[in-house]
Amino acid sequence: MPANNRLLLRVECPRRACGSCAKSVKMGFMGLHTAFTEFFSLQHPIALAPMGGASGGAIAAAVSNGGGLGLLGGGRQDPGWLDHELEIVAQGTDKPWGVGFQSWATDVVTVEHALTYHPRAVMLSFGDSRPFVAPVRRAGAALIVQVTDLEEARNAVDVGADVIVAQGTEAGGHGGRRSTLPFVPVVVDLAAPTPVLAAGGIADGRGVAAALALGAAGALLGTRFLVALEALVAPSVTKAIIEGGGEDTERSRVSDIARGSSWPSKYAARTLRNPFFDRWRGREDELAADPAARQAYQEAIARGDLAPEPVWASEAIDLITEMSPAAELVGALAAQAEEALALAGNY
Repeated sequence: MPANNRLLLRVECPRRACGSCAKSVKMGFMGLHTAFTEFFSLQHPIALAPMGGASGGAIAAAVSNGGGLGLLGGGRQDPGWLDHELEIVAQGTDKPWGVGFQSWATDVVTVEHALTYHPRAVMLSFGDSRPFVAPVRRAGAALIVQVTDLEEARNAVDVGADVIVAQGTEAGGHGGRRSTLPFVPVVVDLAAPTPVLAAGGIADGRGVAAALALGAAGALLGTRFLVALEALVAPSVTKAIIEGGGEDTERSRVSDIARGSSWPSKYAARTLRNPFFDRWRGREDELAADPAARQAYQEAIARGDLAPEPVWASEAIDLITEMSPAAELVGALAAQAEEALALAGNY
């Protein structure tokens, strides 16, 4: 584990029945304090994924107030919506918060406007981050760059990212092809001493603990926060995630082709399956060349047979069983991670 993560922690032994009281253990993260928590002066090494349309101002503020880093999702192209949500988070917390954008879908003017609300960080994902580096630096904000492969990781290092998010293919929504478990430590080694957050398939404190054990300085969670009380999602989405399982999710380009979305083909999307997606699995090129099929998709939405938006969902949704306030969730995740690490230390 990188030396800049090695701190001394006093952990209360969770096996109180064994007669032990407290023990000091030297591990690589703790308090849970890491290079990430030190950089942003956070209580917990947990960040909210800036999910477009779902990670609004209220949940971003709640995550920050809970001791993590709340990141508002700036993916919506409606300037009025973005201003409204930026105002909510700016007024809702005095703790560090940030805003995230899809590099392929935003522009410098939009990022510069968001920076007038004084976020502590800007996160860029899916595309070339270089056009946005200078405005972020001029505003004095930290630069977080999410990567899905090693080429993107090298580019993030080259542009001087303050934090790098290594996203595995288990993540809900759009992403790459690398799995979280082997991908994160490779990025940690490549980027050192830059702090790395793990993302993809992390839905409880044990996942956060695993991220720290891999050398990451924290974890970025998306789907787990989709069922937080403050998330901007329909009740049907919350219900589908709570009732669904990892085997009900699938990564493909069908959702983007059917919706006529211009997402780069490099980034397929993990969603909950539905009959339309099942019908076109492995036949994406046929679907793209069949306007009648895409029209049928829109008609199914109009009839109410399909949801207007796919349910973006992580492979880890088996672990998501209830709603909770976002701030409480941050603390619970950190406590569970601490307990998992202490238990592992007893083996």
